[in-house]
Amino acid sequence: MATAFSIDNARPDWELISRLNKDLRDSAGLMGRSEARYLVDLYYAIQEQRQRAASQSRTSGDDEPSNVTDWLFDQFRILEGDLKKALAVYADSHIPGIWAQSIHGIGPVIAAGLLAHIDLNPWRCKNGAQNRCTPDAPHPGGSCAYSPVHTAGGVWRFAGQDPTVTWAKGKKRPWNAKLKRLCWIIGDSFCKQRNSPKDFYGKFYEERKLMEQAKNEAGDYADLAAESLRVKNIQDPKLKKTYLSGKLPDGRIELRARRYATKLFLAHYHHVAHVDVFDAPPPAPYAIAHLNHAHYIAPPNF
Repeated sequence: MATAFSIDNARPDWELISRLNKDLRDSAGLMGRSEARYLVDLYYAIQEQRQRAASQSRTSGDDEPSNVTDWLFDQFRILEGDLKKALAVYADSHIPGIWAQSIHGIGPVIAAGLLAHIDLNPWRCKNGAQNRCTPDAPHPGGSCAYSPVHTAGGVWRFAGQDPTVTWAKGKKRPWNAKLKRLCWIIGDSFCKQRNSPKDFYGKFYEERKLMEQAKNEAGDYADLAAESLRVKNIQDPKLKKTYLSGKLPDGRIELRARRYATKLFLAHYHHVAHVDVFDAPPPAPYAIAHLNHAHYIAPPNF
């Protein structure tokens, strides 16, 4: 005879896993970037499953038992919380992670993701992925070496925040897709938190959006609109009419404003990380160092 599913029967094993997570939590600060990237990816995957379980539980009819779904929701919720705590320990173990969490709208998972994906002094092997060497055992000849990232532009391009970079057909993606997704979450957070008295970057989003809207109305983006018509197969009549008028749609203006705030945050993150890694601030941007431009925004809380 089959045994009916019992949440009480399943709970002891889960509690054992939770205790193991708690015991290992203190060691999370010693994780490498690869393990941290895995845990960040796992966190968002578990979060998605938790949300799906919650939705399934809400939409189940009264005639459908939801014990299993409710139990799964509870397990996903616990695991999501454990992963967040572990990633908080990792983020708190690094100065850039501590700084990132000081920013309103940036939590431990995003901070850990930035630490995991952004390396300002990566090791570059001449063989690429094939027969990859390490700093302790480099290939002979001296062509393998560290490759410092001294400018915020390098971080922007790696994060997919440089709109001039295109992904050519048949070529390797020129940005980090997971970091780009994190940047979208960051921009969305700044947008949502812009009315908070603790906000810093949201006001730059609002100012930029007003500027982008004015430029769009003035026809400054006519070339971009024409290029979009050339390279995209736009079928929606309303959207096509907007491009034909020499303007960008509201959605693209919104994304441009969010990207501006996100890039400012990434520039500040790069500054903090550069000081941490190289014990010196990054070189001043060319416009400030050589063209006497004075519009410099210092990193907050640093």
